[in-house]
Amino acid sequence: MKIKIKNLELEIPILNASGPRCTTEKELLDLEDSLSGAVVSKSCTLEMREGNKGKRYWDCETLSINSMGLPNLGFEFYGEMSKKVKKPYIISVGGLSLEDNVTILNHFLTLEKKVGIELNLSCPNIIGKGQLAYDFDCLEEYLTEIFERVDISKFLAFGIKLPPYFELTHYVGVYMKISKFPIDFITCINSVGNGLVIDYEREKPVIEPKNGIGGLGGSIIKPVGLSNVYNFKKLFPKIDIIGCGGIETGKDVFEYFLAGASAVQIGTQFHKEGTGCFKRIYEEFLEIMKSKNYKSLSDIKIIP
Repeated sequence: MKIKIKNLELEIPILNASGPRCTTEKELLDLEDSLSGAVVSKSCTLEMREGNKGKRYWDCETLSINSMGLPNLGFEFYGEMSKKVKKPYIISVGGLSLEDNVTILNHFLTLEKKVGIELNLSCPNIIGKGQLAYDFDCLEEYLTEIFERVDISKFLAFGIKLPPYFELTHYVGVYMKISKFPIDFITCINSVGNGLVIDYEREKPVIEPKNGIGGLGGSIIKPVGLSNVYNFKKLFPKIDIIGCGGIETGKDVFEYFLAGASAVQIGTQFHKEGTGCFKRIYEEFLEIMKSKNYKSLSDIKIIP
């Protein structure tokens, strides 16, 4: 079940999503020892961040909501971790400005071990900041600056993480902007932004930052994730799409491949279950492949 995204070779097409359990050295090395196909870091900023204050994560059977605010240990830490991670290593980059991201990316080009990059253009939980990827003109200008000032070709693979889109015209709008750039993969989706979950007994939101407003995850968002993967794959047949959103079982993984994904990432279920989820979900996926007499990922045909 190996796949290759540019020069990023994955033995298993199931990865962790940047977000839960990938911030500290211990968490990253736990992923190193798991059955995930790569180690994906927390989105890093120029400086270390504690993130938003107060209770900032909550989940139940079908959904999660968070307003973490990009807590991370700073980009230099995640660069240094490349010396300890033996698996393919994808560093998620989420600088708070264009200049920050140019600095961070150019630094990662100097690392002895080559890494993959996932540029996070879709965090909905930074107080006072909107999502860049919803402003198509700004998105194009931003990527133009990145590609002019950073030798992106030197990374093992370079991708962008996008928020969910909900109108068919949005996919075309994004395509018109990002098709101009040699992007190797697109990860979709990040959490569904600006949700609100209320505890009716306490008569308060279940999380505290941003008056309880946060990003939604879990199985409730899987149909949105599948739709984004499917629509972007139709527009970008030659770009690898990494599906993310609501994956809990091997069946969910198989459905993402039917929608056009080359690989998948797991967030909420990984947060709930820990690294053991990768082995369980991969084995469930292999059972489905066996039941259909499929020998490789290429046997899975994308739905029309």
